[in-house]
Amino acid sequence: MSNSAYLPVSPAVEPDVSRPDPEKLLSGDPVHTTWNLEERDGLYCGIWQSTPGKWRISYDEWEYCRILEGLSVISEDGADAVTVKAGDSFILRPGFRGSWEVLETTRKDYVIKL
Repeated sequence: MSNSAYLPVSPAVEPDVSRPDPEKLLSGDPVHTTWNLEERDGLYCGIWQSTPGKWRISYDEWEYCRILEGLSVISEDGADAVTVKAGDSFILRPGFRGSWEVLETTRKDYVIKL
């Protein structure tokens, strides 16, 4: 991590590759790739990407997202589903419960605040 106030987004960051926990998986075999650019004082930011699939999500933190490419559907329990695509920005608040379905490989940048 950099101590500079300026932090360039660099593809040189080694990505973390993971899959949803099996008990959260609803369909498909999504692979998540995350480039964590900064982790400090409860603040996390970087780039995240997932291949198609669907899984349960629940948030205890704030997350700002901007979709860079792809197509996904985010469904909050008890609410209408929302389709997000390149150029869309949104916030997921603590207490959000639902599912994330990637229809076309999706890449987003994110900022998480615990």
